[in-house]
Amino acid sequence: MSEWEFDPACQAVWRAFGDGNFLDQVGGPLDVRAVVAAVRPEVKDEFLLEEVPWDRFPDGVEVREDMERLRSGGVDVGGRALGMLMGLCANDMRAAVAPAVPFLIRIAADPGSSHRVEALGVVAEVARMRHQGVCTREDMLRFRDDDEWSVEVTGYPQNWSVQAAREAIAADTGLLLPLLHDADPALRIAAAYALAAALDRTRDIRTVFHARLDAEQEPAVRAALVLAIAQLGRAHRHEPTVVWVRECWADPARPAEVRMSAVLGWMCLTGLPVPNELRTVLDDLATDGMTLLMAPLPWMRAAEYLDHDGLRRCLHAMLHPDTPDPAGYSDDPWA
Repeated sequence: MSEWEFDPACQAVWRAFGDGNFLDQVGGPLDVRAVVAAVRPEVKDEFLLEEVPWDRFPDGVEVREDMERLRSGGVDVGGRALGMLMGLCANDMRAAVAPAVPFLIRIAADPGSSHRVEALGVVAEVARMRHQGVCTREDMLRFRDDDEWSVEVTGYPQNWSVQAAREAIAADTGLLLPLLHDADPALRIAAAYALAAALDRTRDIRTVFHARLDAEQEPAVRAALVLAIAQLGRAHRHEPTVVWVRECWADPARPAEVRMSAVLGWMCLTGLPVPNELRTVLDDLATDGMTLLMAPLPWMRAAEYLDHDGLRRCLHAMLHPDTPDPAGYSDDPWA
């Protein structure tokens, strides 16, 4: 017998969502979107974890314990706590982690924190549906529509967990945008990835993305900013972004990594046939060096099966959608 059968939070979720209509729970105590939105600013800023109803969601109590360890423990303890939170996302249990997103954002914004990049990694992961191994034109930059329901392993509606995280990111845009100017390139990349998931404040975010891209000197960060601009554009159906990425990859004066990310962005933003001009650009850009340069980007890591093969897999899936992966991988990322 599963231990979940004795977990009051799991039982409540099963009763609410297994036997009833999801919409009956909108705004109620099991709506994680409402729970996260109701967390008061002083609770977030002062880390008053005891004021958050963690126990309403399966494994939520464990998430609170991990947050306490992350807040008070050393480097190793904090790293393990973040690993547990990321593991819950990997196990498709985002509802438990969504209430932690505002606190994780504050950890990332704290210059004295030892886990800024990792905390943002969890924030961004909660804000996305299951996406490991996704590298097609249709899905690489996609946030699912609200009418496409997906449930977590506990039976909780994953759409709500993701939306709660995306709303929390938008609410704390003021804390996240300055991270795009941090001295650490890895933090700048992580901030771009998280902000690309914001459900609101998109005009402000887009403006800062473009300004940062113009000033950015690190090639990998430039590549990340282009993908972030494209993903934000897709999520909010911003047609000028489609025009912009087309101009980027077609402009030989642009840095190679900017053009490469713009190629991926354009193919994800439009269903148009791939023009010969783009294929010619790829003949020059799709090198082993470019693959290594872009490998650390979270979009590429989400697509890879083996180390550093994310860009190769994306290009193959987008340019040859009817041809099996040459390495013989299945569509199952855990195969």
